[in-house]
Amino acid sequence: MDFGDLSDNLPVIGTIIGLILLQFFLRRRRSPEASEQQTVQNLLSEVRVNLRLVDVLLDGEQIKRFIVTHWSMSKNKIGFLEQSVQGTLTDAFTIAEDYNQQVAAYKKFKTAHYIASINAGKMKDKLTQSKTALEEWLMTRTGSKDPAGKSGVFDDLIGKT
Repeated sequence: MDFGDLSDNLPVIGTIIGLILLQFFLRRRRSPEASEQQTVQNLLSEVRVNLRLVDVLLDGEQIKRFIVTHWSMSKNKIGFLEQSVQGTLTDAFTIAEDYNQQVAAYKKFKTAHYIASINAGKMKDKLTQSKTALEEWLMTRTGSKDPAGKSGVFDDLIGKT
């Protein structure tokens, strides 16, 4: 073997090893608490958006859908929350999913005007209770109600504070 050419390729080999190590450390699993926090932040974000949509609905305007994406992905992962919070979230998102199904059915049958029924007052109450409970959970775990309150490594690098 000729190791004389190895010194010429050493920077390339070092870069490749560095990238592999960087990828390994960035892909490490987060602790369960971090995933719980992310779940709560995502659900809180959806609850806030849906509260705004309920206000639009109460003003007499028709909306197309409620946001239920993160709820669909994490409804089986909320066992760490109190039972009352789980029930309130389930009730609120069940109402939202029912409304979305009604809208989808009207669109499927190509009805020009669709009128989906919803108990907006009850949904607003459930969403408000959910928002308060999720914010309290975040406050006790992170010390902040706002999910955007935390800064990351890249925020420091590009100058965000």
